[in-house]
Amino acid sequence: MQTALQNLEVETNSFTDPEAGLEFIFTHHPQIVLTDLVMPGLNGMELLERVVEFDPSIDVVLTTAFYSTESAVEAIRKGAADYLDKPFPPHVLRARLAPLLARHRARLSALDLERSLAAQASFAGMIGNSPPMWNLYSQIQRIAPHYRTVLITGATGTGKELIAKALHQLGPSSAGPLVPLNCSAVVESLFESELFGHMKGAFTGATQDKAGLFEHAHNGTLFLDEIGDMPLSTQAKLLRALQDQEIQRLGSLHPRKVNVRVIAATHHDLRAMIAERTFREDLFYRLSMIELKAPSLLERDGDLQLLTRHFVAQFAAQFNKSIHGLTYRAQLLLRQHNWPGNVRELENVIGHACIMVMGTMIDVGDLPDFLRHKEPAAGAPLIAPEASSLDEQERRLLTEALAKTGGNQSGAARLLRISRDTLRYRMKKHGINA
Repeated sequence: MQTALQNLEVETNSFTDPEAGLEFIFTHHPQIVLTDLVMPGLNGMELLERVVEFDPSIDVVLTTAFYSTESAVEAIRKGAADYLDKPFPPHVLRARLAPLLARHRARLSALDLERSLAAQASFAGMIGNSPPMWNLYSQIQRIAPHYRTVLITGATGTGKELIAKALHQLGPSSAGPLVPLNCSAVVESLFESELFGHMKGAFTGATQDKAGLFEHAHNGTLFLDEIGDMPLSTQAKLLRALQDQEIQRLGSLHPRKVNVRVIAATHHDLRAMIAERTFREDLFYRLSMIELKAPSLLERDGDLQLLTRHFVAQFAAQFNKSIHGLTYRAQLLLRQHNWPGNVRELENVIGHACIMVMGTMIDVGDLPDFLRHKEPAAGAPLIAPEASSLDEQERRLLTEALAKTGGNQSGAARLLRISRDTLRYRMKKHGINA
């Protein structure tokens, strides 16, 4: 069989010990596994199950001299790509494997296209090809050359810091530093010292002079994240620094001139905070001459797959793994989630999956538990509200796809973007009659 496959320009490896072959599969992730059905120690059906569980993207082809319709049907239902009855001439083997190799090459081409699209949809470190993101890119390009202060609003995890970095990189102060401060992480009594610095002896523990972040950001940009958590007493002094471009260290009588652009960000509703008297109205208007809103992931229609591909590539490189993407059912599960944590939550989910996956394709079992055991999000495609488990959702998907195609299995498989063999296996699993 190795000789017969030479004309297909593929690398082949053969094993007489099925356990040794399985170990090779686990370490080298081949495209196709060609196995006998009857073998000592580990039979072909058991090997098929273990390979499909390890990596659903590997095509397993069973061969046997003891053909039976029952074993062929069982193999296909368990996920086998093909089933060959021995003996067979070399040209038959080549003909049966050629479509599998072509499908794999097409998959690689599709992945290359996705990477190309991801590269084209990248802007100053941000990934997105949806209308809200293109609108955001356009606003950043117009604002960056001219801003003195910008307010970025948006839910947690929407990438407000990336927007700040883009404004800095494209602005006139890009040669200077970008100095970040997370306002929610600073003790109230130390806020003034953090921003404006202090002189030796200004307070207990001030053993030496210290420059504040405004001085560190001179001729650059100061990024104040979670500005809504800044105390009112500090807000008044920040307002003065913004108006005069001048700061005064604690314990010093001499003001210092600074040239600093300020970008503030928050997930709070600052207008509501003004009404509650927890945020200064004059500071709000000083900061919000230009206000940018970071769109949520649910608002970015079509960006989920693009971001998923980006994070898979990023973590695959970080963990030194060969990961090609997600199975269709794993993609479906991601689409059903409402992503309250937005892009940061997606990044964490994909990072978890890339750590857990053992094959080249991330499957449902590699995703975090909370995704696999939750109610589907409102408006999820083809999923009924009462379908509470993944199995129930999968069964409804199958039955609705078959209903839409009048029972045509090939059409249903195309609709669900899975192979016909996988469809048949899933139908058997859920007791759905042809």
